[in-house]
Amino acid sequence: MKSDGTLLMGRADVAELLPLGECIKVVEEIFRLQGEGKIPVSQILSVKAAAGGLHVKAGLLPGHKNYIVGKLNTNFPDNPARLSLPTIQGLIAIFDAENGSPLAILDSMDVTIKRTAAASAVAAKYLARINSSVGTICGCGQQGRAQLRAIRTVLPLQEVYAFDSNFEAARIFAVELSRELKIDIEAVHNPNAAIRRSDVLVTSTTATGFFVHKEDVPDGAFIAAVGADDTRKQELDPALMASAKVVADSLEQSCTIGDTHHAIAKGLMSKENVYADLGEIVAGKKSGRVSDNEIIIFDSTGIAIEDAAAAALVYAKASARGIGSRFAFAA
Repeated sequence: MKSDGTLLMGRADVAELLPLGECIKVVEEIFRLQGEGKIPVSQILSVKAAAGGLHVKAGLLPGHKNYIVGKLNTNFPDNPARLSLPTIQGLIAIFDAENGSPLAILDSMDVTIKRTAAASAVAAKYLARINSSVGTICGCGQQGRAQLRAIRTVLPLQEVYAFDSNFEAARIFAVELSRELKIDIEAVHNPNAAIRRSDVLVTSTTATGFFVHKEDVPDGAFIAAVGADDTRKQELDPALMASAKVVADSLEQSCTIGDTHHAIAKGLMSKENVYADLGEIVAGKKSGRVSDNEIIIFDSTGIAIEDAAAAALVYAKASARGIGSRFAFAA
């Protein structure tokens, strides 16, 4: 069948077509399929530049969709302060896995934000205590906001502490999201005391040295460690990683670029000490939380199959509704 061109979508189109609740559902399903061995392992390539870098992630989405999806994201942490540009910018390309035709190109920002938050929500559903009511969010940018919104859909959080290296960002976060979610949110200058009182901790920062210390994490806590998506980033104490139950979004990736890899580099744990991939737990191959006292860490490095699932949903809805524009690259 002759293609009528590649569908092009900007961020506004993607945001309209990817509600967070639907994103959580497709991400949970994709982790289940991954745990059942029905999806090939995703691939990642990183290229570093002086002020940041480029991540290239690719995955195959088999079945009735049958897409190859690739994401190219740049990550430049100094962009907001230096140039008033986003830290992360990029594109997602969807190809027909049968013939290689480029089906769609879309802005990656909303997909990246929501699929990352969705993965944390799925992990929290299986790994956090079901009565978790107090949380701390470290990193109050767009990702931190999405993380709280997503986790709030699976846990009854009522009291939240917000920390950011820019206190004004934390203050605005607290004001706006407390109104939106109708929960108590307090901005804090230092996260240590807040972490000690929390059932749930989310770290979504650009830190290159750990700031969450083992002694500050209470028994029974669930941690979604989101920020360490390249070798230079780190948020959690390696001693904490070595003492907790660690669940990875991707075992290989977490041991290469996640907080897990810092603990391995310190000689405090090995690849074999990682308890499970999240897919194994969602698929029922391994149990999740087995005790109210265990500390469980979800080492979330961001995997291509999450992008593929979210992008495929966007593409299907856009095609059905006639949203976006088309361009014939081969014309």
